Amino acid sequence: MSIAYPVTIIGIDPGYDRCGIAVIEKDTSKETLLYSGCFTTSRKDSLEERLFSTGQEIERVIKKYAPDVMAIETLFFQKNTKTAMAVAEARGIIMYEALRHQLKIHQFGPGEIKVAVTGYGNASKEDIAHMVPKLITLPENIQRIDDELDAIAVALTYSAQHNYLSTQ
Repeated sequence: MSIAYPVTIIGIDPGYDRCGIAVIEKDTSKETLLYSGCFTTSRKDSLEERLFSTGQEIERVIKKYAPDVMAIETLFFQKNTKTAMAVAEARGIIMYEALRHQLKIHQFGPGEIKVAVTGYGNASKEDIAHMVPKLITLPENIQRIDDELDAIAVALTYSAQHNYLSTQ
């Protein structure tokens, strides 16, 4: 299977309150972080307005960086059903934007991401935060917010899978 390089990946840690977004470029030997951030919506806004704002931010990043593919974390079980439903709605908006811009979507569960980044499926948030800077160079001014680091980890998970597939 022939894989074209470089490939630009947008990684998403979905949410309606805080949404981690990262864009990395992978060539044949390394990944480079082009952008990362944690997009936050106003708690004063309605859920509908927050979802709309999230969609607008995803569209802005897609237009600016023109990724080839989107990697997004799947929804994991949460005790708070209301929060889980709102995050599911945010995922829907985010995936809509990806498809609207003709991006292929790859979804990864939390365990898959943890294995790809740390080698251990039950890794903690701290383990992810410790490993991400070892796998990709981060700018000095990065805030190291969990959602942002998780988005980078999601993109790196796709990159690792992409690298594996290119050797098959």
